[in-house]
Amino acid sequence: MKKSLIKLLIFIFISIPSFQIAEIKALVPYYYQPTKKNLKKEGLSIGKSAYQLLYFGQIKDSLNLAKLAVKIDESNETLWTILAEAQIANDLYEDALHSLTNAQRINPKMSELYFAKSTIYLKQEKINKAKIALEEGIKINPNNHKAIFQLGNVFLMKKEYEKAIQEYKKAITIKADFWQAINNIGLAYFELNKINLSIINFKKAITFEENAEPLLALASCLIQENIDEAILLAKKALNKDPNYVNQRYREEQLWGKNIQKYTDKLFQNAQLKEFIISAKSKINQRS
Repeated sequence: MKKSLIKLLIFIFISIPSFQIAEIKALVPYYYQPTKKNLKKEGLSIGKSAYQLLYFGQIKDSLNLAKLAVKIDESNETLWTILAEAQIANDLYEDALHSLTNAQRINPKMSELYFAKSTIYLKQEKINKAKIALEEGIKINPNNHKAIFQLGNVFLMKKEYEKAIQEYKKAITIKADFWQAINNIGLAYFELNKINLSIINFKKAITFEENAEPLLALASCLIQENIDEAILLAKKALNKDPNYVNQRYREEQLWGKNIQKYTDKLFQNAQLKEFIISAKSKINQRS
């Protein structure tokens, strides 16, 4: 009985037309298993899309895509960096620090990761941690003039003016026309009551970039020496950037107490009254 049944089943199977066999195969599910290489490629593609969304200001969508990219490939420091940038844009600073730490585990010699951490620490007003992160990054990339300049800014915030000047000078040796560093040397000297050295540096900064900041800073230096020139410079500065009429804004640009005091005195001059009113009006219109 068993043998006859087996023979019958074999006969039936052999007798099935080829098109019916194809139909039977079609019922068997087919699974695509991507290779590790394809997964990495897909993760990077999604990461690039996340970065593009971030660029166009779609910060929440960018964050979601960046998270997905990292889930696909956790071994890519670039994806962790993109995620960190998206997290920073969404004010998720601690999450961003965690992402950057993961990136550092993968590539500890990537100086940009340390510089990115320093930026977050500065936003959190953790000055000492920002200093350490910058110094670690500069050890890896000692010719990054922007990072050295930022380290100078940290010392300026800490009121360690001589150290700040030292770092700014290092930045200038790398990039001679780095007017921002030259300008900040002037700010540091002003807090050290070395006004003549401030004047020299503000004038030098202006030769590279006739920016509102060194123009107004120089004007503040010249209150006693040449009030007429100081007023002309102040007018030019406020025309270029009315934000400098605001003491808080100047403070954000790391102006110290001494130069703020001189600038406030300059703004009390009757000849600047209309320019100050106009500058404040322009700020209000923008906001």
